[in-house]
Amino acid sequence: MLPYIAVLGNGYWGKNLVRNFHALGVLKYVCDPRSAALQEAHDKFGVDTCSSLKEIINDPEIRGVAIAAPAIQHYHLAKECLLAGKDVYVEKPLSLRVEEGQELVEIAEGRKRVLMVGHILQYHPAIVKLKELIDTGELGRIQYIYSSRLNWGKLRSEENILWSFAPHDISAILYLLDEVPLSVTASGGSYINPQIYDTTLTACEFQSGVKAHIFVSWLHPFKEQRLVIVGTRKMAVFDDVEREHKLVIYSHSIDWLNRLPIAHKGEGQTVPLLADEPLKKECEHFIESIVTRRTPRTDGRNGVQVLEVLDACERSLNGRAVSVQVHEVATRYLADPTAVIDSDTEIGLGTKIWHFCHVMAGSRIGNYCNLGQNVVISPGVKVGDRVKIQNNVSVYNGVELEDDVFCGPSMVFTNVINPRSHIERKHEYKRTLVRRGATIGANATIICGVTLGQYCFVAAGAVVTSDVPEHALVMGMPATQVGWVCICGDRLRETNKVNCGCGRSYLIEDGYCRELTQTSTVAA
Repeated sequence: MLPYIAVLGNGYWGKNLVRNFHALGVLKYVCDPRSAALQEAHDKFGVDTCSSLKEIINDPEIRGVAIAAPAIQHYHLAKECLLAGKDVYVEKPLSLRVEEGQELVEIAEGRKRVLMVGHILQYHPAIVKLKELIDTGELGRIQYIYSSRLNWGKLRSEENILWSFAPHDISAILYLLDEVPLSVTASGGSYINPQIYDTTLTACEFQSGVKAHIFVSWLHPFKEQRLVIVGTRKMAVFDDVEREHKLVIYSHSIDWLNRLPIAHKGEGQTVPLLADEPLKKECEHFIESIVTRRTPRTDGRNGVQVLEVLDACERSLNGRAVSVQVHEVATRYLADPTAVIDSDTEIGLGTKIWHFCHVMAGSRIGNYCNLGQNVVISPGVKVGDRVKIQNNVSVYNGVELEDDVFCGPSMVFTNVINPRSHIERKHEYKRTLVRRGATIGANATIICGVTLGQYCFVAAGAVVTSDVPEHALVMGMPATQVGWVCICGDRLRETNKVNCGCGRSYLIEDGYCRELTQTSTVAA
């Protein structure tokens, strides 16, 4: 049976929540202190209305509450609902202070309540598709992101433009990159009210090397909602104002001639998207989270991460760089309720562990890793930082993954050369080392006892039976080397000295490939 939902606030955005929850057949109450807003909801949808939160809290049939009140009220309303045992959806931002957001997360987790934040872009078909394109390497190594969210009005008095508009773009960028910026530098202007910023421009620096700029304003002559992502292979433009061409991919390229970059333009290709309303998908996800008791995609911890970035931006509005402070509540990892995490494990900051995974005792997983569905990490396994292990992969005892390793779906590690079910050979496990930045394609098999060199690339379906050199591209069964690849993943031309389109230079000789520093390039 679907849970009943109450919506707090039938204003500018609350009306959209009321419409969607009513269409999904779960709306029971609309609560608003304004009689005209209640009358409008009743006349349009025929639902019960009330002006007091107590009526919602005291109704045992109401399992979920969606809060679309002014941002300054989010913390107090969410806290009261959580303490009353209700599951809570809060429109962005979760609160106006990081400490308040932390407290809400701790209350929700302590009482085993769902706490979800309305970061709607994470449910937009274009952003979901962008995430897929980034994770599969279609765009190459991400270098730069630019977002703009501009409009005329709606002016606020309780929060500035940064807290009103920027949460959308910050949430989307954190989702796409799977990391929090190390520092931000922000500047802005106050033109209507000296105490409230009307425009801000924020620069974000990420550990991966990505840089992002976020421009927001409610003093713009027309509406603009655009996200540009620049990768080493392709560029993507998400324009939410466009009707027919919301997501376009450009295959622009750069050639190097006489050590000078030459830009070439490619035709834009529109990416087909599902015609789903993002808010409807978001409302459906809240209902699903209530029923299944699974952690929402945009849970309270995600909301706190966005608050941490917003807080750093606020402190940086004089134009100086400010480090993003990661608070205790956000330093823990995220694990789906179906995942099994044994005691005596070490799991780093920002790591995500999805459905039906098992992390066994004595294993160590680094920061900002992502374990897809049905991943097994055996006892004693060490996994570095920013490692992505896709669905249906088992990392057995004896395997070590260094930083930035990618393990494709259903690839296989082994740890014994001659296994027999009736003979125990745990003392014969052979060590397999996957060095920094290596990629293992889908359905590949790595026979134990080998080392995969830094930034090597094992093609999908390959069977690796011997060591793989740094930057080597191998494929086949058994795998043989067929070329070389750059750190960014692009294949290199077979010449003694070669420049990659991403700007890196390499020397290939005597069966080795090594990156040239600026000094060694001159010397060579």
